[in-house]
Amino acid sequence: MIARNSSFTYKGKPVHMRQVAAELGVRYVVEGSVRRSGDRVRITAQLNDTATGSHIWAEHYDRDLSDVFAVQDEITDAIVTAIEPQIYAAENFRSRRKPPNSIDAWDLVMRALSHHWRVTRPDSLAAQALLERAIALDPDYGQALALFATNHMFGVHLGWTDLATAAPAAEQAALAAIAADSEDAWAHTALGSVYFSTRRLDHSLAEFELALQLNPNFSLAQGYYALALSYTGRWTDAYAATQRAIRQSPRDPSSAIYYGVAAYAQFVGRNYQEAIALAREATRQRGDLTGAYRVLTVAAGMTGQIELARTALQELRRTQPNISLAWIATQLPWKLDDDREHYLEGFRRAGLE
Repeated sequence: MIARNSSFTYKGKPVHMRQVAAELGVRYVVEGSVRRSGDRVRITAQLNDTATGSHIWAEHYDRDLSDVFAVQDEITDAIVTAIEPQIYAAENFRSRRKPPNSIDAWDLVMRALSHHWRVTRPDSLAAQALLERAIALDPDYGQALALFATNHMFGVHLGWTDLATAAPAAEQAALAAIAADSEDAWAHTALGSVYFSTRRLDHSLAEFELALQLNPNFSLAQGYYALALSYTGRWTDAYAATQRAIRQSPRDPSSAIYYGVAAYAQFVGRNYQEAIALAREATRQRGDLTGAYRVLTVAAGMTGQIELARTALQELRRTQPNISLAWIATQLPWKLDDDREHYLEGFRRAGLE
């Protein structure tokens, strides 16, 4: 990222993006305009790949100018949040076009992210293999280490990976990521996910909160923070965190996860119809999202919609064949016994044994 003093030298000048990229040594350039009409302002922005000349992302924002500094901060946060996943996606596509002998650790992480975002068991395994290669090339690569840990623990939560096997390696990687850069939000999110699955919920919340202090626009940290809040019984705070994640990054590849967590938060709050609607949206976006099928099953079970509950349970068994009441009771990290029993009751009504 280039300092504003350097980029501002191009303000108002008819300069080609490739010239800007060459002079500043960057691949991606954000450009935009501001138009004011009375007390209203329209701000447009677009993200350009200077190597291909293509537009990766574009958006416009209409706001009142009652507080110009607040508008400036809001739009800055919105743009920064929106372009991060777009750059990751663009880098993933670019890395796929490169010959095998030119692949480096960065390319491997971009490919791993693409698999991680698809939220399927085969993609999770593919991401792990790519991340192991990245770490072998660069043992101190913080984001590779952090994503390695996060992907492992997300697999544990979805029933794809055994906790006892995954947790030690994931915790070691997360701690190594923090050692590589203690101010990296990815690293603290990774450690928070380890603490979550290993039932250290207070430590988990602290790590997610630190990640969000370091990067308030990190929607993935918001989503995992919401999950941990749900399992501590703080469902209203959890739901609010999911809405921040969705609002901050509406095109986020992890959007389905945020809807799934929002569904679970509403289930904890006994708002079953809201939980069903949110879970359906999550599964619409990602057809193999195990956690969303769980919520759809239990919420339908608790409302007496047995046909829907059984259909959701059938889909859940497809995505998580090992699902059982015993797995749920022992593998998911509730803080409150009542929340665990509430969840189990929904499954019993759906017919799970």
